[in-house]
Amino acid sequence: MSHRCVVLDDYQGVALEHVAWSRLEGVHVSAVREHLAGEDLVAALAGADVVVAMRERTPFDAALLDRLPDLRLLVTTGRRNPSIDLDACRERGITVCATSALATPTVELTWALVLGLARHLLPESRALAGGGWQTTVGTDLAGSTLGVVGLGRIGSRVAALGQAFDMDVVAWSPHLTAERAAAAGVRAVGKEELLASADVVTLHLVLGPGTHRTLGADELARMRPTAYLVNTARAGLVDTDALLAALDAGGIAGAGLDVHDTEPLPADHPVRTHPRVLATPHLGYVTADNYRTFFTEAAEDVAAWLAGEPVRVLT
Repeated sequence: MSHRCVVLDDYQGVALEHVAWSRLEGVHVSAVREHLAGEDLVAALAGADVVVAMRERTPFDAALLDRLPDLRLLVTTGRRNPSIDLDACRERGITVCATSALATPTVELTWALVLGLARHLLPESRALAGGGWQTTVGTDLAGSTLGVVGLGRIGSRVAALGQAFDMDVVAWSPHLTAERAAAAGVRAVGKEELLASADVVTLHLVLGPGTHRTLGADELARMRPTAYLVNTARAGLVDTDALLAALDAGGIAGAGLDVHDTEPLPADHPVRTHPRVLATPHLGYVTADNYRTFFTEAAEDVAAWLAGEPVRVLT
């Protein structure tokens, strides 16, 4: 029996280079580079019984699943994917499997954004390209305060690097204990104290009903006008309209954003051109080693499912 496997949202055109998909006997594997939705997505997946989704780029809800009667295996890169309706998949007999993911790529990009904001790398680079020379004064990280919101697998690593920069590191999350924070070498504080005291606030919470819009207008108003906000976690943690308003009013100095409410970000979205925003197109997990992990394990998931013994099963 032959199988059709489609890899979605392969923006860089590298999905088929990272693993020998040809080892999957009887499986024809193709990749789609552009982001598809609606009828275009349904047409691209017609006849496919296996789909590999790149993180949360393409939502799979009940309505879409009803349009894909041949789908039997859905593989998501990464450990979880809230864009997949697992209950709907279970009801339709669709197996959902995951892959591992490295924490370090997102940690590294977080610090790229922190450093880029603190040293005004974007405006300085643009000024230099236009013939200018030294137009801003950078912010010192040593001796300043880093506020880590979410001290989990990624947040704890970000906190450790903050200490390496000689920053005072404080942390908060809804269930963080003083003992767990101390084990990571940081101080647990309340959310209000973190926002009021931090020179850099960086978000690393899992998005869920209890964390949606953790930072709204009231919370942003507690931050220092000289402080920076960095979000490499999920866009839904922040009220984007309130953030843009705070930036326009000078309520905070700047924001580094790798995640966005709509992805790809619309061409006319103000985040793309805001002078106080350093924005990247959700690059936190986009590294060679992470992609190698994603696609190697995705192929393993397909092989195990074909053998009747699926692995890394979400449902």
